[in-house]
Amino acid sequence: MTEVIVKTHTEFVLPPSVATKLDVSHLVAELEKVDSTLTSAAVHAEKGGPEVAAPILSQQLTDFLVENDLLLEKGQERTRLVKELRLLKDAVPIIHMTFAVPADPESLQQLVQWIRTSLDPRAVIAVGLQPGLIAGVYVRTPNHVHDLSLRRMLRAGRGKLIEELGALRGK
Repeated sequence: MTEVIVKTHTEFVLPPSVATKLDVSHLVAELEKVDSTLTSAAVHAEKGGPEVAAPILSQQLTDFLVENDLLLEKGQERTRLVKELRLLKDAVPIIHMTFAVPADPESLQQLVQWIRTSLDPRAVIAVGLQPGLIAGVYVRTPNHVHDLSLRRMLRAGRGKLIEELGALRGK
């Protein structure tokens, strides 16, 4: 019997469509469902039962499989892939980003691409909302917090702003 060789979770490449930890969780859940469906189809075929329709894969799972050159044909490979995806879900570096308004998916994908190119190829983001932020973003990593908001910039330049306004008033 030949040994099944599947990439480990440290070798996976995440496509841009998988931007958040929730997306990784969805990959795991979908792959578990696909594995169950394909295993059930194999049992039905072996016992002469009715043919089960092949599962329809989401774009995210399709992108992930293509990006990592993976196939779902063999049960052992699927089982190992599910295990490795679960490990990936628990190990991905998360960058928390808080915005004033919801970010559109295309912008998040571009942001994730930049983060993966610049910081870590498996990094994902956790998106939060804080309407009081005005504009900009808070970025939190495990060891740093960066306030890149307009409110912080205005607060930092408050003395200068008061001085300039006073000069305009003639004080």
